[in-house]
Amino acid sequence: MRSPLRRTRRIPTALREENRLREENRLREGARIAGAAIVSVLALAGCSSGGTGGGSAGLPVAAPAQDVLLQSAAAPGPDPFTASTVRNTTRPSDPPEIPEGRQVHELTGSTPGLYGGTRAVGSCDVERQVSLLTGDAKKARAFAEAAGIPEADVADWLRGLTPVALRVDVRVTGHGYRGGRAAAHQAVLQTGTAVLVDQYGSPRVRCAGGNPLRAPAAGRGGVHVGVPWDAFDPDHVVVVRPTGTVVTSLVIVNATDRTWIERRTGSDGEEDKKPAVEPSCDPDACTLEGSGSATPAPSTPDRPASPEPVPPSQDPPAPEDSPAPEDPTGPAPDPYPDPSTEPLPDPFEEPSAPPDGELPPEELFPPEAVPDQPETFEAFEG
Repeated sequence: MRSPLRRTRRIPTALREENRLREENRLREGARIAGAAIVSVLALAGCSSGGTGGGSAGLPVAAPAQDVLLQSAAAPGPDPFTASTVRNTTRPSDPPEIPEGRQVHELTGSTPGLYGGTRAVGSCDVERQVSLLTGDAKKARAFAEAAGIPEADVADWLRGLTPVALRVDVRVTGHGYRGGRAAAHQAVLQTGTAVLVDQYGSPRVRCAGGNPLRAPAAGRGGVHVGVPWDAFDPDHVVVVRPTGTVVTSLVIVNATDRTWIERRTGSDGEEDKKPAVEPSCDPDACTLEGSGSATPAPSTPDRPASPEPVPPSQDPPAPEDSPAPEDPTGPAPDPYPDPSTEPLPDPFEEPSAPPDGELPPEELFPPEAVPDQPETFEAFEG
């Protein structure tokens, strides 16, 4: 039988071994954390040998670009929210020209000719879209979250959108429905895609799959994945910039006869009409400019025009923007005088009587009642 003294001598040895193993594990974990921190610092400083993000001067490198999904006009795409609600199958009109040498091009949502459609026919069945979404509470919740609207307002919000078709390839942030939630992805929508546009001219729903749309991510890079269409050109992909104020109508191109249509925002096309003031160019000859307007395509003259010779006995005409010669009798009166410098009328002066046979201006033109201002629709922010 072993003595108690011998038993007590073995306990400190076991404790020392246990403490040694615990210390080794602590040091090993500390080294792993320190190594991860060093890698993070090198990545932020742009010191990685494979880095191409231009992270010089201690600036963090740009986040890796996301893949950009190419979505053809008719395909539902991956993870659609609903079945297709596209109801206008008319071939879209040919896309307008975009100036050469432009990368991702920005256009304002109210640009004439940016969208197209068929007169009196909406490109999407809005009521069917409402029914498909509101019939599934889980999808409606995910849709509202992705669109940035309250869940209770999904139906009214959809009815306030305008069904049209794209006339250019447009980059957006799309959302698929996966695992009961909305999954965001970068996408390029093909010309001819049926969309619902909000009151700021921005595409908000892709009707082929019921997917909510938002503005694209800030990064313009990324690898295009999917099958490109014949006319796809990454240099001519457009980003739609929302207008600064609510627009009441969009000037679109009729896909059947290539004429201009004015479509009231929030309508289904039943109120389509000819614009009171049409753009100054034919829809097929317009060039979409970055200023957010449709301008006539430039024509090439047969030969450069030569300036007319000026007779030697005459002085050359002054340019139009040259200042007019000074009037020796004194300066011309300011057409927009400052009211604070005008003399104040004498409040005790008797008003002068009008000549015989004449009426004061207020009696010639009696005031009319001001009509009540129409109620305005408060747009949903998105």
